[in-house]
Amino acid sequence: MNKECLITVSRSAPDAWLTKCINKGRYMTATNLSRKTSILATSCAILTMLFSGTASANKMVYLSSLDLSKMPGEWHTTSTNNSTTTKLLSIAGHKFDNGIDTYATSILGFDLKGKAKNFHAAVGIDDDMLKRGGTVDFIIIADKKIIWKSGTMRTGEGPNIVDVPLDGVHELVLIASETRNPNKQDHSVWADARIEMIEGEPIPSVPEDEKAVILTPPAPATPRINGARIYGVRPNHPFLYYIPASGDRPMEFSAENLPKGLSLDTKTGIINGTITSPEKKTYIVTFSAKNSKGKASREFKIVVGDKIALTPPMGWNSWNCFAKAVTAKNIKATADGMVKSGLINHGWTYINIDDFWEKNVRTRDPSLKGPGRDKDGFIVPNPRFPDMKALFDYIHSLGLKTGLYSSPGPLTCGWCLGSYQHEEKDAQRYAEWGTDYLKYDWCSYRNVATGEGLERLQKPYLVMRDALAKQNRDIVYSICQYGRGNVSSWGADVGGNCWRTTSDIVDTWQRVASIGFGQARLAKYAEPGHWNDPDMLTVGVVGWGNLHPSRLTANEQYTHISLWCLLAAPLILGCDMTQIDDFTIGLLTNDEVIEINQDPLGKQAERLVKKDGTEIWAKKMEDGSTAVGLFNLKDLTTDVTVNWQTLNLKGKQIVRDLWRQKDLGEFSDSFTSPVARHGVRLIRIRPSK
Repeated sequence: MNKECLITVSRSAPDAWLTKCINKGRYMTATNLSRKTSILATSCAILTMLFSGTASANKMVYLSSLDLSKMPGEWHTTSTNNSTTTKLLSIAGHKFDNGIDTYATSILGFDLKGKAKNFHAAVGIDDDMLKRGGTVDFIIIADKKIIWKSGTMRTGEGPNIVDVPLDGVHELVLIASETRNPNKQDHSVWADARIEMIEGEPIPSVPEDEKAVILTPPAPATPRINGARIYGVRPNHPFLYYIPASGDRPMEFSAENLPKGLSLDTKTGIINGTITSPEKKTYIVTFSAKNSKGKASREFKIVVGDKIALTPPMGWNSWNCFAKAVTAKNIKATADGMVKSGLINHGWTYINIDDFWEKNVRTRDPSLKGPGRDKDGFIVPNPRFPDMKALFDYIHSLGLKTGLYSSPGPLTCGWCLGSYQHEEKDAQRYAEWGTDYLKYDWCSYRNVATGEGLERLQKPYLVMRDALAKQNRDIVYSICQYGRGNVSSWGADVGGNCWRTTSDIVDTWQRVASIGFGQARLAKYAEPGHWNDPDMLTVGVVGWGNLHPSRLTANEQYTHISLWCLLAAPLILGCDMTQIDDFTIGLLTNDEVIEINQDPLGKQAERLVKKDGTEIWAKKMEDGSTAVGLFNLKDLTTDVTVNWQTLNLKGKQIVRDLWRQKDLGEFSDSFTSPVARHGVRLIRIRPSK
């Protein structure tokens, strides 16, 4: 007979010796007791768990003996038999020689082929976290059903004992979820974790719902013109536009009703020139692309007037990839990668250099030195960028655009030269080089700022706005001051085409979710030419100088792209374009998804439902249809339903799956779909004829 220990402890005498009792039930530990008592109680339970039971022919397989390196999770770190800081595993003072330690949130999946008997473990937060605290929910899922939950565990609490049957189970998933303590990377311990197998061994595998499946269908060989359908330019300013078209090459391009002063290279699809008429006017142009497989045409509006960035900017920025290690060689390779990967044919345009192209005042690295400014006060790049004009000319020759970074303060965030008291000279030099985009970051301006309240926040951006306005060039003006002073309400007033609404993003679910789903109240401020900016995209190979695949799971990356498109946010990549893989290309070349972001109406989605860990966001489109995101923030696949009444719709509606690019049928009153853990179902709804 199996003997298992039911532990009970007197609350009034926490130091009393533990009462031992024999019971056929499973292990229990005292809760809400002193830490010392919890340790004693747990010790008895663990010892009993380890040594009780009759002899069995079944095989115990410890998780620490398996290769868990491919498991998805926030930090992709799994340590065996010690903590992530290489110390012995320890939960509330109890030491363990065996087990695994992961950074939450983590997901461990196993294929059991129906041959397992039980799973045993002691779970809790490693004592490495005692000083800064942490909270973790441990969840066990068998064949897509939750079979065990720890509830929220905190640092210093004794281990929670796990002993669950696995008869007939094929897929086992262990989740350590950090949902209540965002971005702390809590150390989650599965101590003495083992699976009792009737035969064979558990096979570590990415859970079915977490696999990186490419949903975007391949683009057809026939021509298809993609990207935005509207473009703004100021009178008499240089014009550069690449017609984004997928399909087999070679391809021949044409344009009907092209404004006077513009010319099209029929082989490359690049339009250059200057619209010489000072008149503010909208031109309706028809683009055509032809190859050996067929021909495609599409209308395109060129709006000559006061506004640029009539759709959210799409491009790339060096920070999330190279950070302070950026060089001209990196930038040239990125531009080449944008073309080689085909992203240029789907509307991706800007190649932006973030910090560290200027002289740095703190480093001894000679490649970051140089004069800083010439005798006339004009900015001079550091030796890593020996010829900025030639670099930008090369990027422009590909049909791409360029961008730079600076600060209104004396120094940038990385201690490079800022634009303080040199704003007009810097703007002039940027225009001479051919800059198309400026990210202007608050940084050290706090040390020289004057005034109070809103005046203090707006002043430096007004100065650079006026300096840019004097240049004979359209430069997208991206304000970066992390959302201070409700910048969305006044960013447009200081000339901003987009403005950061948050502090920096990183490639974790907690950070992406907290930023993205925190944009709900800002929808009313977005419009053509002016966009809320929740920071850059963290898909692909990123790392801020320490490159690694994004720590977001495949589901989380689909959520990331879908939500940013619904938000009408600037789509600025930060991945290494020389290492871009097929999954990432699939994420970034789905034209039906991109169209949600680039819709000419310029509406930002609003959150209509927030309930039980699910959210529904909806965005009105220019053609009268509605784009809807069904999001699941929970740790298990969940059905999400959107009602037509919620969307202010009536009658039969056709629902289209945008990632898979296929109609799902007609629906009368509502639409329900299963949505994977941390995933999304992105749909577009239009009336049935």
